[in-house]
Amino acid sequence: MRIVVSEFMSLDGVVQAPGGPDEDTDGGFAHGGWSHPFFDPEVMGGVFDEALSNAGALLFGRRTWQTMAAAWPERAGDPFADRMNAIRKYVVSGTLGEDELTWAHTTRIPGDGAVARIRELHAADGGDLLVMGSPTLVRTLLGEGLVDELRLMIEPVILGGGKTIFPGDGALRTLELVSAVTSGTGVQVCTYRPAAQG
Repeated sequence: MRIVVSEFMSLDGVVQAPGGPDEDTDGGFAHGGWSHPFFDPEVMGGVFDEALSNAGALLFGRRTWQTMAAAWPERAGDPFADRMNAIRKYVVSGTLGEDELTWAHTTRIPGDGAVARIRELHAADGGDLLVMGSPTLVRTLLGEGLVDELRLMIEPVILGGGKTIFPGDGALRTLELVSAVTSGTGVQVCTYRPAAQG
């Protein structure tokens, strides 16, 4: 399965809490919901529809999974929500109990064996393994060379700090720009893949 990461991102690289004020206030982050003014249903909605239609499963970190699990089941009846609820899901967590996996079709990947299990999924067939949000997990995946595609919706806003997806290990990672589209709200929707080495 190809691992595809899809993120709302500010100009200064922040991905924290794009969806709502209480989504993630770690570090005193006070701009939750910052992406809403820039959402373009035609361009950005199309990006999500395409990503989900190509996905064989979703992969989340614990916090993002909990946020999604609290929101999507009650939206049943909408085609996108129905697909979100029906698709296989994996959540990386060292703390969630099996009884807490209330969102349908969710399997927990224990945190201490996460990279090895994700490598197994990566080597398997079955569509894309789509990651949304989950900045801590994405940093790990990028650090391990497990991301096949980055789909960044770069929004015209500077947040001045917050969580990012980029490893801080000093390693050089060269990417190739595969496509770029500008939405009517000024969002640059950019798709990157790791550049061939040598």
